[in-house]
Amino acid sequence: MASQAIIDEAKSFLKKESPDTKRNVYDHFCSILHSVLEGRTQNAVDIFEDLSADKKDEAEGTTREIDEREVFVAKLQSSLFEKTNIEDADPEPEDEVDMPLPDLMDISYYFEQAGVGLGREETFKIFLALKNLVDTHTLRDVRFWGKIFGTVKNYIVAEVEYREGEEDEDVEEEEVEEKVQEEEEEEEKSEEEDLPKADYKPPPKIPREENGTGCNKKTYFVCNEPGTEWKKLPPVEPAEIVCARQIKKFFTGDLNAPVISYPPFPGLEINYLRAQIARISAGTHIKPYDYYKFDEDDDEDSDGEGRDSFILNVEFEPLPVYELVDPSLNNWVHHMHHILPQGRYKWINPITKADNEEFDEEEEEEENEDPDEPQKEEGPPLLNTINHDSLVDGFPAWSAARSSDLIRAYSVAVLKSNTWPGACTFGFDKKFENIYIGFGHKYSSENYSPPPPPPVFEEYTTDLEVTEVPDPTVADEQALLAMQQEQLEREAEEAEMEDDEEDDD
Repeated sequence: MASQAIIDEAKSFLKKESPDTKRNVYDHFCSILHSVLEGRTQNAVDIFEDLSADKKDEAEGTTREIDEREVFVAKLQSSLFEKTNIEDADPEPEDEVDMPLPDLMDISYYFEQAGVGLGREETFKIFLALKNLVDTHTLRDVRFWGKIFGTVKNYIVAEVEYREGEEDEDVEEEEVEEKVQEEEEEEEKSEEEDLPKADYKPPPKIPREENGTGCNKKTYFVCNEPGTEWKKLPPVEPAEIVCARQIKKFFTGDLNAPVISYPPFPGLEINYLRAQIARISAGTHIKPYDYYKFDEDDDEDSDGEGRDSFILNVEFEPLPVYELVDPSLNNWVHHMHHILPQGRYKWINPITKADNEEFDEEEEEEENEDPDEPQKEEGPPLLNTINHDSLVDGFPAWSAARSSDLIRAYSVAVLKSNTWPGACTFGFDKKFENIYIGFGHKYSSENYSPPPPPPVFEEYTTDLEVTEVPDPTVADEQALLAMQQEQLEREAEEAEMEDDEEDDD
């Protein structure tokens, strides 16, 4: 009898209703058990929480809604796992096919040891998306550059190189667009001919570098999610790089979004994204010393001055990990061109040159003798060691360490950039790779503030004729009147005294 009383007391406690939902634990638990027994649910203990949530939603008369965006992305990514042209497939093994796409899963394995990566599931989806990019374009080389986070959507970036002659069609399209823009600008100028013209002349436009050279040596494609359409980024302009150094904006994930900033950015988010990619690549893409070498047939100096290209060193001997992580950082070099303050890797005189023509050194020295001529900008040579990089708040620009000190024989050399947080490089045997995962911002110890506007131009020269004099006060006016009255009285007295003297004579 005592046990029955205890059961009745516990049952009455479980039947107490919640003041908020007016439900009780006893009825809720009975409905879950009824659902499990009626449907003979397998592994009910594993999905007990989901069954409980479903019963709560049924009691409230609502059902859990599935995010439409998740469904859309899932349908897109499901196409990545579908095989195409199975009937017409080549029976030969794929190992014999020249595949420009590297083994991304193998590369991600080494980045995981460095604590960097996107997870194996997302990495494999990106791997399949890069395979689709290879199938739709005639590319010589493809590389997963990294991922840039946005406030709404993210950007997955692929770095590619076209085969020789395959990018001509894209170049022609760009030239057509430039001609259309020039025609529109000429029409606007013709419409404004009757209006008064200002004396101000804007500085000459710095021409961009040709495709395949300098900042435009590589071509970049981006997408928001694996399975979505790859979109090609346009070549970067020097003005875009110059302005990108002065602003700091978060990406939205929309390539056509405006970039509202000061100074005004000359383009949309697609141009700002391309400028940041160029800056990050120039500062963080590194390889071990002697991995690349200059061609011996070139006539340039052996230290890299004036060199524009290099070749792979087939006789390269991999360095041990302890040398790759040496604090001196003299075993790693930059293999991307340094970007000058002008926004190019090779400086040109904006006054005398309006195109990409080469300079003659003698003519250039003569031109620089004029004090009004701009001074030539110079940067570090190609394949310059990273120990010459600028310090970051007194610390080295790179942090080098092993992936693990427990089993050093299988550890990987890891270098992380302190200048561009999110940029990482690993090195092991003859495998080296760079990646960037971040917001696309350079490190700064201070909060960002826009640069102040330039001083206002003076409309007139400052002199007494155009300078406005403040109005006198009432006291000043009364004092002036009193002084004038005294002066008149004094002059009158002097005149009377002169008359009296004349009468005496």
